[in-house]
Amino acid sequence: MTWLNDTRNSYDAIAESYADETRDLLDRLLHVRAGVVLFSELVRAIGGGPVADIGCGPGHTTALLQELGTDAFGIDLSPAMIEIARREHPGARFEVGSMTDLDLADESLAGVLAWWSLIHIPDEAMPGVLEQFHRILQPGGVLAVGFHVGEKSSSETYHRLPSQVAGWIRAAGFAMDAQHLLRPDDPTPGAILFAHRPTADG
Repeated sequence: MTWLNDTRNSYDAIAESYADETRDLLDRLLHVRAGVVLFSELVRAIGGGPVADIGCGPGHTTALLQELGTDAFGIDLSPAMIEIARREHPGARFEVGSMTDLDLADESLAGVLAWWSLIHIPDEAMPGVLEQFHRILQPGGVLAVGFHVGEKSSSETYHRLPSQVAGWIRAAGFAMDAQHLLRPDDPTPGAILFAHRPTADG
């Protein structure tokens, strides 16, 4: 897929500068940090278990999840990003992989976090990615996704309405739990959606 190669190459090229720019991001954007904390608490509420931070970049969010007591590991398309993540967060596990074809067993995870990583997935690939997330989550498992809100997209970054993303999430077999809109007065707001893979009891 051309877009996958383009995304990988672009992040490989900027990996060091991106890591520097985002190192304290969760300390500056407290509402975004709160979303990570809530995700960790939701996983704990179902009894815990392994969690994948998919599109983890340099690993800062994965590291926060570990600080919160979550059994988290990171996956990213960019080998350069994974190299930085392993260097800066040696206590965590990181691996190169694509969210379009995850090398993870069915129903093996308690949670999936996709923190502003779906913004590089074209519309036509979104259903397949979310089906991957559904496959690897155990029943009751928690999904949290963060993304840019809007209706204008470039060739590399997709801005979407929460209702559109929620529709894809439901179509993949998830039940929606919450929607948080961030910085609604900014030119580019953000959104975090929480969902879960239903159990037999819902």
